[in-house]
Amino acid sequence: MSSSRDSASAGSRTFDDLVAEAAAAPTQGWDFSWFEGRATEARPSWGYARAMGERLGAVSAALDVQTGGGEVLASAPSLPAVAVATEGWPPNVAKATALLHPRGAVVVASAEDAPLPFADGAFDLVTSRHPVTPHFEEIARVLRPGGTYFAQHVGPSSVFELVEYFLGEQPEEVRNARDPEGERAAAEAAGLDVVSLRAERLRMEFFDVGAVVHFLRKVVWMVPGFTVDAYRTRLRELDGLIREEGPFVAHSTRHLFDARKR
Repeated sequence: MSSSRDSASAGSRTFDDLVAEAAAAPTQGWDFSWFEGRATEARPSWGYARAMGERLGAVSAALDVQTGGGEVLASAPSLPAVAVATEGWPPNVAKATALLHPRGAVVVASAEDAPLPFADGAFDLVTSRHPVTPHFEEIARVLRPGGTYFAQHVGPSSVFELVEYFLGEQPEEVRNARDPEGERAAAEAAGLDVVSLRAERLRMEFFDVGAVVHFLRKVVWMVPGFTVDAYRTRLRELDGLIREEGPFVAHSTRHLFDARKR
């Protein structure tokens, strides 16, 4: 999302106009430029895309798991001789292929929960930005000994102010899912030594109800089954709240994994 709000204001636009615009906006890929002036999210201090680019420049074979539309991988200044990405959602597969093929990277259609379609020890580096679920056993399998898993994960209770606005208070097992220490244990059990694990909580602001609609359509696991029609009453209440009190504030959580295969 954008890092600052521009001068445009949604205050003069109707609820129906804002919601209709957001409901019609395309959602494929991980390009968040639509949110410019509509929402903000602070960025983690470690600068994942830059750091990932540095790692890619130092290896000969790399895999980017759940690449989305390929935007983060495509931002790297250089790619290794063997550069592969996986993605499970067909519209993203097409978008990532169009973006990455000119860079010499191959995009493989592979479901999120399926075994990675590569031989043991095929890669020096595996990367991922916001995987739905990190399958550490598969990640460790496709890494060569001494190879590295470098990834930015979504943390526990991320944007739960928004989630619970629509779904109500969530049980602790849901709130604590994606716990970084639990993931550390899973990674180590799979044969990875966690060299570094950093976590941060980051402020988000939604300036109009349309930004909320587009976010929930794009990040579909936040409110599963979200549609405008199903939540129209709650959305209308949120529209009034933002108009009266200002931006809806939430907090994302992120953690940075740097692990090495034994």
